[in-house]
Amino acid sequence: MDPSRTSLEAALAGHGLRLRGGWIPAPDDVLPALHGGRPAAVVWMVGQVGAEVWAAFAASPFLSDGLPDPLDRWSKSIGDRLAADLGGAALYPSDGPPWAPFQQWAVRTESVQGSPLMLLIHPEFGLWHAYRFALALPALTPQDAALLQAARPPAPDLCLRCDGQPCLAACPVDAFSARGYAVDDCADFLRQPEGQGCMQAGCQARRACPVGAAHRYTPQHAAFHMAAFARGH
Repeated sequence: MDPSRTSLEAALAGHGLRLRGGWIPAPDDVLPALHGGRPAAVVWMVGQVGAEVWAAFAASPFLSDGLPDPLDRWSKSIGDRLAADLGGAALYPSDGPPWAPFQQWAVRTESVQGSPLMLLIHPEFGLWHAYRFALALPALTPQDAALLQAARPPAPDLCLRCDGQPCLAACPVDAFSARGYAVDDCADFLRQPEGQGCMQAGCQARRACPVGAAHRYTPQHAAFHMAAFARGH
């Protein structure tokens, strides 16, 4: 398989996934050695935007096989196959400890930044995106290297500029504050009858963010993630 960015984009598109960007490793980055002991020349970040991924995942056997972590296992089936085809290694945010620093890698990749909801916010997609895996590969085309080395203009702080920060006011249990995220309060609310709106349509605080509203998850997609969160907490 051709290791170029365009080839990877085409391979991922059939799964509803996107190549979010990449970065060139520095000597102090901790990455696995690739086949034959070769170092990684590039790390490509693979993720989802909005509900684009839902149709492909929902049509797979992983969603209905009754085993734990269906989305993680589906992602690994794709990432492992691509890594094998390209002589690289697939890295996952769910693998650990030690946990790969996916949020730090994401900031190196594209114009994302922290938000009051502890999620990375994107200037176009808002809070409606995620990173499914990373591909550490041994080869990088000159064209792709030039693209990754190009300076990225600084992005404005979306949340500081947001009028009133409606995300913080929308949470029914004030789970988000300057002290951090009150996970237990959030999870307890979801188990109450009053919490079923969040369970069926997604987190009210997340939905209140005005950035990227067109990319909000569909109800089925949102309900899947909320059910997974509630089971884990």
